[in-house]
Amino acid sequence: MKIYTIIGGVNGVGKSSLTGVLSAESNDLGIIVDTDRITAETGGNRIKGGKIAIERINKSIDMGVNFTQETTLSGARTLNTIKKAIDHGYYIRLYYIGVDTAEESIKRIQNRVEKGGHNILTEDVMRRYNKRFDDLTAVLPYCNEVRLFDNENGFAEIGEYKNGKLIFKTDRLPTWAEELKNHGTA
Repeated sequence: MKIYTIIGGVNGVGKSSLTGVLSAESNDLGIIVDTDRITAETGGNRIKGGKIAIERINKSIDMGVNFTQETTLSGARTLNTIKKAIDHGYYIRLYYIGVDTAEESIKRIQNRVEKGGHNILTEDVMRRYNKRFDDLTAVLPYCNEVRLFDNENGFAEIGEYKNGKLIFKTDRLPTWAEELKNHGTA
């Protein structure tokens, strides 16, 4: 089975960290496409990094190999990639990560920058945070498997999306999951 794994969530929620955890646990992630890492390798050129990421994704689909993409889910590109992968017989797996506030994401990004990592403009984080559930709900119907993780204090799997419904594994949901639940997806 060919698998397209998506590690999704707004900037600063821990997508790269979860990718690292999953890489240690699983051998089916295939080629990992991390646009931020690719951009860093190109000297910080976001346009060049984005183009290389798209080339790697398209090549993976054309070759029929497993691949993993880290993404904020914003814009149409991820949904278009999902549809293309489905057309090529891929199983679509989404791991979505949330935190309770945009300020938490911004704080984590600032911490990353202090350690030499890449920055994301605050207005970009705020824009993506404010429409995160619209972006998520746009891709949910196309996914074969969806697992939801809270990363307020380490990755905790709190739910899944199955048969058109959100199913939570705990009664004590983080604030972001309550907001998602009330967004009209459950």
